Amino acid sequence: MPLTDTAIKNAKPSDKAFRLHDERGLYLEISPAGGKWWRFKYRYDSKEKRLSLGVYPDVSLKDARQRRDGARKLLADGVDPGENRKAVKATKTERGANSFEVIAREWFTKFKPRWAESHSDKIIKRFENDVFPWLGSRPIAEITAQELLQCLRRIENRGALDTAHRAHQNCGQVFRYAVQTGRATRDPTGDLRGALPPAKQEHYASITDPKAVAELLRAIDGFRGTFIVQCALKLAPLLFVRPGELRKADWAEIDLDKAEWSIPAERMKMRVPHLVPLSTQAVTFLRELHALTGTGNFVFPGARTNGRPMSGAAVNAALRRLGYDTKTEITGHGFRAMARTILHQEIGIVPEVIEHQLAHRVPDALGTAYNRTKFLPERRHMMQQWADYLDKLKAGAEVIPLRA
Repeated sequence: MPLTDTAIKNAKPSDKAFRLHDERGLYLEISPAGGKWWRFKYRYDSKEKRLSLGVYPDVSLKDARQRRDGARKLLADGVDPGENRKAVKATKTERGANSFEVIAREWFTKFKPRWAESHSDKIIKRFENDVFPWLGSRPIAEITAQELLQCLRRIENRGALDTAHRAHQNCGQVFRYAVQTGRATRDPTGDLRGALPPAKQEHYASITDPKAVAELLRAIDGFRGTFIVQCALKLAPLLFVRPGELRKADWAEIDLDKAEWSIPAERMKMRVPHLVPLSTQAVTFLRELHALTGTGNFVFPGARTNGRPMSGAAVNAALRRLGYDTKTEITGHGFRAMARTILHQEIGIVPEVIEHQLAHRVPDALGTAYNRTKFLPERRHMMQQWADYLDKLKAGAEVIPLRA
């Protein structure tokens, strides 16, 4: 039965807090001290949550129902009302509920679970450093293309053209989200097409000449740092996964008997599980490392504590210790380009097999963007070919291209 004002007024406190339920998730919680708090119970992203709607009698039954209905409308639009409230408080402006920052943080919270942690960190820092200080408090429906362009020009003028383009793209996503949730009527970013100079496509520094790769592999063998970092350096070219995927590797993901490493979706850039076949050389390195770090979770634990993985800067720092410039010669990410180039040009592996092992989106005739087991026999063979090829390079043997 729905609540009535009479029932609320007559409710007396008890030794323990108790609830009087209304409808659609609204209830009144009465504390032993006599306080009467309106609460709204709801589910978001499969989790049960509660939202405080004020204190009775300051907030009447009618007012509480209106606040509940407002929260339910946000839920219908895919917005967590609790997160919406936090964002509104953060801006501390009269019109904060419809400000650019509030809506941008809503959008970010909604889509963050689909992104890799490193990707989401870059997005929110881009907003906080380059957009919110100038546009954050502005009502999103009132922001003009010219205002946004001034904001992007500040980024461009400091020489960060690529960041300006990415900020333009992210702002467009927020404006379109505001349109979809009824808080703006149009996306002004479309008016700025061509306003920024084209960004130069920058690639991670990499070594793709076989002779230079041989020198790098021999240098890695001579590394005098910790055994954990040396193993990371040796495995990076063999596995050519992204640096974050490598350093956060968990022993629970690796089956040395099957020679497989299954990386869960939440740690992949594309949020899709990925399978890495392990060559015999990779298994050997991992078995040696397991003796040292196998009692913990991380394959490459941090130097100070086993509770966290190895630093994101460890591999690049090690490469610099070996005398390599990580801006112009090789980075931890550059091992991917090394494998992609040499596997195709020197060994003759077809690009589709390589791209699947790199966990790139490669749509096929059926529309499948990526399948963790597609080309798996070919990928297993390729990973062993690659490891054997690198061994021959390192040994100084003349390597004859093997056309697959």
